[in-house]
Amino acid sequence: MSDPLPVTLADIEAAARVLAPFAVHTPLLSSPAIDARCEARVFFKAEPLQRTGSFKFRGAFNKMSAIPAARRAAGVVAFSSGNHAQGVAAAAQLLGIPATIVMPSDAPLSKRERTAAYGAEVVLYDRWREDREAIAREIAGRRQATIVPPYDDPMIIAGQGTAAREFCSDLAALGITPDFVMAPASGGGLMAGTAVATKARFPSATLVTAEPEGFDDHARSLRSGHREPHRAEGTTICDALMATIPGEITFAINQALVSSGVTATDAEVGLAVAVAFRDLKLVVEPGGAVALAALLAGRLAARGKTVVVMLSGGNVDAPLYARLITA
Repeated sequence: MSDPLPVTLADIEAAARVLAPFAVHTPLLSSPAIDARCEARVFFKAEPLQRTGSFKFRGAFNKMSAIPAARRAAGVVAFSSGNHAQGVAAAAQLLGIPATIVMPSDAPLSKRERTAAYGAEVVLYDRWREDREAIAREIAGRRQATIVPPYDDPMIIAGQGTAAREFCSDLAALGITPDFVMAPASGGGLMAGTAVATKARFPSATLVTAEPEGFDDHARSLRSGHREPHRAEGTTICDALMATIPGEITFAINQALVSSGVTATDAEVGLAVAVAFRDLKLVVEPGGAVALAALLAGRLAARGKTVVVMLSGGNVDAPLYARLITA
């Protein structure tokens, strides 16, 4: 008998109750043009319309709402390239908790500015020479603050799973069963929560991670059966998807429930950003569009199938976005 998973549907249901007064039930969108292009029935979970512009608010708020009142004054510390940063900062503002966010100095300016606008203290670091987790641990230890990790935490994963809980409910109301569910993967928290929620409602659905080409640690790990780092030495326009290796907790879930991983090039991601703009009328950041990119590039045997694509965020600097949608 296999060991129980570290996150259950009951955990996601509990997170949904916590989030109900604060998170947006984001819509499930479709496009006849994209359906025709993919020769499939495709639905898109529009998390760019979530509070702070990405799914990350869900997990951050769920985690932070459980911090005991006596510990809240000491604050929270998080490390993030931007979307988790904003989620934590917004949750902290709502809960009245001081927040410090360790962010790479090359993170998109819009993400840094919005994090600060929520009232968080932003501490910049060099992603190539410094260890963000070590910096966060030092600050948290000195202040006796609570660390809010970006993905490898059961309450974070349960919060992210509420996005899939919503689309499963919406699909069930339409009498539709998905064949495939695709989600971007960095640390794997979104896919882990998505997998638990989806498999509980639609056990026959096939779960697939999507990553930028070269940054394929999930695809590698799912193939080998153990956690493997990616081999990328450069960078990608998908700044939100640059974690080097799947999380321990997230991979325990994804190894059990997720079938495989696919990738997309930066050029394919840029095209997907433009398609989302043109056909869905939705601003999607590159990292949020990688699953759509892989689908459009034919990396999934989707012909004649029903596919759900998680569009995970829409926080993108205007100059990059303008270049991608006019290329």
